[in-house]
Amino acid sequence: MSCPPPFPKPSSNAATIPPSPSLRSRLPRVGTTIFSTMSALAQAHDAVNLGQGFPDFACDPALPEAVTAAMRAQHNQYPPMPGVAPLREAVARKIEALHGHAFDSNSEITITAGATQAILTALLAVVHPGDEVIVLEPCYDSYLPNIELAGGVPVPVPLTPGSFRPDFARIAAAITPRTRALIINSPHNPSATVWTDDEMSCLSDLLRGSEILLISDEVYEHMVFDGGAHQSVARYPDLLSRSFIVSSFGKTYHVTGWKVGYVAAPAALTHEFRKVHQYNVFTVNTPMQYGLASYMENARPYLDLPDFYQAKRDRFRAGLAGTKFKLLPSEGSYFQCVDYGDLRASHLPALNDHQFCEWLTRECGVAAIPMSAFYAQGSDQTIIRFCFAKQDQTLDRALSLLQKI
Repeated sequence: MSCPPPFPKPSSNAATIPPSPSLRSRLPRVGTTIFSTMSALAQAHDAVNLGQGFPDFACDPALPEAVTAAMRAQHNQYPPMPGVAPLREAVARKIEALHGHAFDSNSEITITAGATQAILTALLAVVHPGDEVIVLEPCYDSYLPNIELAGGVPVPVPLTPGSFRPDFARIAAAITPRTRALIINSPHNPSATVWTDDEMSCLSDLLRGSEILLISDEVYEHMVFDGGAHQSVARYPDLLSRSFIVSSFGKTYHVTGWKVGYVAAPAALTHEFRKVHQYNVFTVNTPMQYGLASYMENARPYLDLPDFYQAKRDRFRAGLAGTKFKLLPSEGSYFQCVDYGDLRASHLPALNDHQFCEWLTRECGVAAIPMSAFYAQGSDQTIIRFCFAKQDQTLDRALSLLQKI
């Protein structure tokens, strides 16, 4: 059997490895994320890492015990593609109890490999090349690349500077005949704002009668403070009918590394979502699903979560009160944003927010994330974000360092 000659002609040096084929990147503007960069810098300087958003404390021991019990019960093979029935049923019961809408667990709840996969899958399911997707900046860093991977065109609309409230006039002005979807996030990462009932009603009025779909990122749904309520899309029928609601067991139960989440959506949207889900993930870790289903029989862990994180927020805010940082409101999530403008005016006039975070890590021993990292084109507002989902001793160590600035 004869083979055609190779193309191009190989080098005369037989030991030389030929170069890899040239690639045209799907994400040419994407590099190492700010979270990886700041975490590596924190590790290099032995700094307290309040940058990346994950807890440094253990979950309830009952949760891994429930997963272990599931493994011993031989729940170790492929589960159904949409997720195991007990977990989907538990999610449906929780949403109905908290928000009053009864999703059908068979046709409207899907278990996902975390919330980021859920958002990407929703976009791949409904966005076609050239479709526009509105995102409200600052925003979680996966939104824009996910839209681009789906062939869509991101349309960034800024939240109101300083307050980070939605600007409905700007959102309305961004809508065109090509608008396919809008992504919202409340409680909000990075600003820690929480949408109000009036704002959700305004959004409902704005979208009524349109064909625009909504992706509602609600991963911090159980972290709303000061007696406030999470205004889930599930509470608003006109929004619900066009929405994918995304949440995260990892955020709620302090197990971010498990990467398990869910999507709740009307049956027609779920049908399209699952078409993509079955081919980009197929299904999710079986024993963890059964373990989570068993653990969710007790509602107290998520019902008590606002008080748990509010105590950490209050501890952190009290420690920062006497510093040169100006505290922004923290209504929900596990983030606290601060304005360091007074410091830049008096001591560090040449540093933008990215450079300030690097300086803070190297010279002061505390890592944070610059707000500009959450904008497509950057936006230096002298604001940085801390994560207070940490042990009290971690927070106290960070505060002792920040108080010296």
